[in-house]
Amino acid sequence: MQFIDQAVIEVEAGKGGDGIVAFRREKYVPAGGPSGGNGGRGGSVIFVVDSNLQTLLDFRYKHLFKAENGGRGGPNNCTGANGKDLIIEIPCGTSVYDASTGALLCDLIEPGQSFRVAEGGKGGLGNQHFLSNRNRAPEYALPGLTGEMKVLRLELKLLAEVGIIGLPNAGKSTLISSLSAARPKIADYPFTTLIPNLGVVRKPTGDGTVFADIPGLIAGASQGAGLGYDFLRHIERTKVLLHLIDGTSEDVIGEYKIIKQELQAYGRGLAKRPQIIVLNKIDAVDTQKVDLEALAVQLNHLSLSPVFLISAVTRAGLEPMLQQVWGILDQMNVLQEVLG
Repeated sequence: MQFIDQAVIEVEAGKGGDGIVAFRREKYVPAGGPSGGNGGRGGSVIFVVDSNLQTLLDFRYKHLFKAENGGRGGPNNCTGANGKDLIIEIPCGTSVYDASTGALLCDLIEPGQSFRVAEGGKGGLGNQHFLSNRNRAPEYALPGLTGEMKVLRLELKLLAEVGIIGLPNAGKSTLISSLSAARPKIADYPFTTLIPNLGVVRKPTGDGTVFADIPGLIAGASQGAGLGYDFLRHIERTKVLLHLIDGTSEDVIGEYKIIKQELQAYGRGLAKRPQIIVLNKIDAVDTQKVDLEALAVQLNHLSLSPVFLISAVTRAGLEPMLQQVWGILDQMNVLQEVLG
């Protein structure tokens, strides 16, 4: 399945049905009055969240979505049939923007959540509506109103509580495969990961927490360089960031600063998100030449965040790191409950 996280579509609600001009023609009713019915309402376009969808692939080849028009009014004061609403299913975490203004229309993050994005047109009034003492036989009716038309930009932002970030080859995919049942492609060359990978990590209580492996950021990602810019939006919803750094790198501090600068440049509060600094691949570090503890202290001073030494391959150090993650998430959940 292809991972598509952006799409531009056009939606058009149904036109209201026209009202009609008609008069009663019944036996024994010599002075039958107007009896033209109103037109039916046009169908609306409604987004509904489907928890089974994971991508916006359905919108890659179909870009126009149109609801049903309302039915024309009938004689004998019969109202036309209402147009059927068009239900469009989208994945959890989809933000809907007006493509012309850039305004956020809705942010759908709960299964079953819905939003009426385009309202159907009202039906026109039939001539029976215009009957009055002054006009006993109106010979005019109103047409139905057109439905709303909009060009929309859809953005899917993954719903994950923990985002794993870092430069290419930091070991993000290996880490998520060690922590969960996710099995992403892993190789020792940059940009192995081309799409975000999700994995569910179990807490000691048995509850599952979603971790997201975000494809490698590079310097300049916030301005569009590399793959990172395309996927930075996916860490906007995360509560905690695991900043993974390759412990075998010749410039560990420099790699930390690159990602920190990109988070600050991207904005949207990412740089202020709770972070845990993780120095990975300690099993491959020559401890005769590199003082890992000193590096950890230096990173702690720079980031003001907890620092952990791990090996995603051997699983060394994973448990203390996870305990820190659970602690931060529990504190945030308690705070959220207090604030309502």
